[in-house]
Amino acid sequence: MLFNTFSFAVFFVAVYLLYVMLMGSLVLQNLLLLAASYFFYGWWDWRFLGLILLSTVIDFLCGREIDRRKTEEVSGEPEGASNAFAHSPRKRRGLLAVSIVANLGILGFFKYFDFFAGSCAEMLGAVGFSLQPRLLEVILPVGISFYTFQTLSYTIDVYRGQIRAHTRILDFAVFVAFFPQLVAGPILRAREFLPQVCRRRRFNLEQAYEGGYLVFWGLFKKMVIADGLAGLVDGVFGAEVTPHGGAVLVGVYAFAVQIYCDFSGYTDIARGVAKMMGFEIPLNFNLPYFARNPAEFWRRWHISLSSWLRDYLYIPLGGNRKGPRRTCINLALTMVLGGLWHGAAWTFVLWGVYQGALLVVHKALKPWLDRADRWMPSRWKPLVGWLTIGLFFQFTCLGWLIFRAESVQQIPDMLWAIFTSLALYGSGATILAVYALPLLLMQWFQYVKSDLNFLLRWPAPVRGLAYCTMFYGLVVIGVLRNDAQSFIYFQF
Repeated sequence: MLFNTFSFAVFFVAVYLLYVMLMGSLVLQNLLLLAASYFFYGWWDWRFLGLILLSTVIDFLCGREIDRRKTEEVSGEPEGASNAFAHSPRKRRGLLAVSIVANLGILGFFKYFDFFAGSCAEMLGAVGFSLQPRLLEVILPVGISFYTFQTLSYTIDVYRGQIRAHTRILDFAVFVAFFPQLVAGPILRAREFLPQVCRRRRFNLEQAYEGGYLVFWGLFKKMVIADGLAGLVDGVFGAEVTPHGGAVLVGVYAFAVQIYCDFSGYTDIARGVAKMMGFEIPLNFNLPYFARNPAEFWRRWHISLSSWLRDYLYIPLGGNRKGPRRTCINLALTMVLGGLWHGAAWTFVLWGVYQGALLVVHKALKPWLDRADRWMPSRWKPLVGWLTIGLFFQFTCLGWLIFRAESVQQIPDMLWAIFTSLALYGSGATILAVYALPLLLMQWFQYVKSDLNFLLRWPAPVRGLAYCTMFYGLVVIGVLRNDAQSFIYFQF
């Protein structure tokens, strides 16, 4: 069930009306949310409900047992305990291992088995060994990468003592399966979201209005801008023969706009739906194309994933605490695994390598960049700042070329076309300009005002004009399409 369909509108209106009617009972509200979330997820394929239920039960039980054993360690040996209690820290590590192996095992089986089996066969074939691997060819459960990381963070946080294990499985199941963000994030943290699940929620008109605005803007970004550019992008990257460089360049820029509007549009809708029901979901995008360097980009793009990789991979690997060389290795490894998280393809691995290389180079150059910034006359800094934003956007788009490529071979072919057969691609450039202009105007105001929701604070006539424009775009461009297009990140 897609956010940009009539069926979801009917589903949400029905759920929301019942939800408001049940605001006197927290238990009934949470039961409704859980039932709605399972129905929403089962809409794609009910068979995969078993996976999310299994992940929920495993992490709930592991978290509770880890917490119990940790409490016993702090309070002292319980009366009648066996000698095995002396090994409780080891058993806590064992329980954490059960959670990690179970979650990553399920993820690896469905998402990566065929990729690694096929890649091994190709590598062996290259050195003269013939191998015909038996591929599973199973359907990838939608959203599995997101809820797997979400439940893993819970058991790791309990093991670290950062949160206490939750004792009510209903509330925990709502945390895992909360339908607005279940399929494509943001990746929630238990310490931020579980207290909201356990707290009584009342109807709030201001929250409902702000949530409705986020839903409206998210639908516009997805249905008008992202879907409007999809044909242009698919035509460039799906062409049998590499187009000339001008077409490739326009296609790459168009994809940069498309993937941002598609993914951030989903996040806006998810945050808006959640806000209407009294929940606050963390910001996942904060004007990423205004970043001046790769470190800043990853503080602005897919914030929930980048912070997850930082807290549960980069820092445990040693972070920047073990010298410059180890820091570079940790950065590169983290981004390679982050690229692989996006999908089982070598293009995503190369994209991770590229992002890791950007971070490593920036880390090495940062002392000189900081020194140059201190020496620079203050009157030059605004201009240099905008030039830096524009320059780094080119590096970001190069990454998107790698990310979107249909194959590894297509990457050098497209780069070669850009540098050897650059020609004006007027029609494609016009399409890109028309669809990108509303986003550019909105983000310009958001950036200069340092306020992502500035429109909510503008005078009513201005807001009314903006809402009418978005509504007109949705009706004329978005709703009249024959079929709703899926969100890009549903495949991850």
